[in-house]
Amino acid sequence: MARQTFTEATVSISELKKNPMAALDSGAGFPIAVLNRNEPIFYCVPAAVYEAMLDRLDDHELVAVVAERSGEPSIRVDLNEF
Repeated sequence: MARQTFTEATVSISELKKNPMAALDSGAGFPIAVLNRNEPIFYCVPAAVYEAMLDRLDDHELVAVVAERSGEPSIRVDLNEF
């Protein structure tokens, strides 16, 4: 049974071996799926996309912390006191 591919662009492992940069460029800045025998074996993600993914994950974790702490009592602070 074929697995779903989560990218628009795909390259074979052979194409990646022959010319890695050309293979990455085929994604036009988006992730590409690397296939072995027509099955995705891994994804190549450009650095900018990977960094954006990590930022989104951090934001998601912060949302969970905020939600968890939203029921706690507030403490009034005067910034001029310090």
